[in-house]
Amino acid sequence: MIAIVTVLLAFPLGYLMRSHLAANVAYAIAYLWAFTFQTLYLTLSWVGGDDSAFEKGPDAFPLSYGLVASGIFAVGFGLVALGHRVGARRAARVAG
Repeated sequence: MIAIVTVLLAFPLGYLMRSHLAANVAYAIAYLWAFTFQTLYLTLSWVGGDDSAFEKGPDAFPLSYGLVASGIFAVGFGLVALGHRVGARRAARVAG
């Protein structure tokens, strides 16, 4: 879910929004909303017996899940920056 939000929203937000900060904030809000529901969905599956996302056992810490989620978050900010750069160049070319 977070990967889908990143692919569908990060670049267009950077491209379409004039403010880079506003595009980053909008992406972060969308990502964190999706992250919350993805985590809830995976936790409910884990409680039901599916251990494909999280290991079994009370001492197991899902470090890999956090690293992958953080990596996707970072890639999204990169896509926002790329979209902002492409949009700014296009606007400068059209204006000039």
